[in-house]
Amino acid sequence: MENLTDLADRYGSDKGSAKHRYTELYHMLFHPYRQRKITFLEMGLLIGGPEHGVDKDRKTGDLPSIRMWLEYFPKARIHGLDVSDFSWFEDERFTFHRCDMDSRDEIARAAADIPAPDIVIDDASHASHHQQNAFLEIFPRLKSGGLYVIEDLRWQPDTYEVEGITKTAALLRSYIDERAFTHSDPEVAARFNALRPQISACIVHPVRYQKKRKDQVAVIHKR
Repeated sequence: MENLTDLADRYGSDKGSAKHRYTELYHMLFHPYRQRKITFLEMGLLIGGPEHGVDKDRKTGDLPSIRMWLEYFPKARIHGLDVSDFSWFEDERFTFHRCDMDSRDEIARAAADIPAPDIVIDDASHASHHQQNAFLEIFPRLKSGGLYVIEDLRWQPDTYEVEGITKTAALLRSYIDERAFTHSDPEVAARFNALRPQISACIVHPVRYQKKRKDQVAVIHKR
C-alpha cells in the first residue's frame, strides 16, 4: 500500500516530495484514519487561483490532491471547497462546494452542507483573514478528536492580504506561548478565545523539518 507521499508524487500534488513534503507529516497524523469512514474537507483545490492574480472563474482541469485523498482514504467522504469551479469532477465519494472565503456567511453556508468533518485542511488563498474566517466557522463543527490543518503560514498573497491584520502564524503563536489568542482586532481575538475550551493541542511545524525556516503548517486538535 502506497504511503501518502508516494500518492502525492504520482498525482502531482505539491504536498509531496517535489515541493513542500507536507505528506510526510500528514501520513503520520492521518494513517489511523485511513480505513475509517471519515468526513474529510480540503479548502483550496488547485494552485494558480486569484491569490496569484488569476480570475476566480478560471478554467480548471485537475484536482491532484483530491485524487490523492480519494485513494488514500478509500472509505471516506471527501469534500472540496474553492472560489473557482470544480463541479465538473465526478466521484461518488466527492462533493464540491463553491465559496468565497472573504465572506464568513458564505463559509457558514458551505459548512452547513458538510457533515461534521474529522479532518480539515486549509490550503486556500492563504490570506490571514480568510484562514481566520474559515477557522471560526468550521473548527466548532469539527468532530471531537478531529484535526484542523492550516498550510503555508509563512506566505500571504498581496492580492488578498489586509494591511495591519495579525498574521495567522502570529495568532497561533500567541496561543502556544500564552494560552490566549492576541489579535489586532479585539472582536476576532474574543471569538478565537471563546474557542479555547475546544482546543486540546496546537502545533506549528516548520517547513521541510528545518528549524531555520519560518512557521509553515499548523495542526490544531479538537477536544
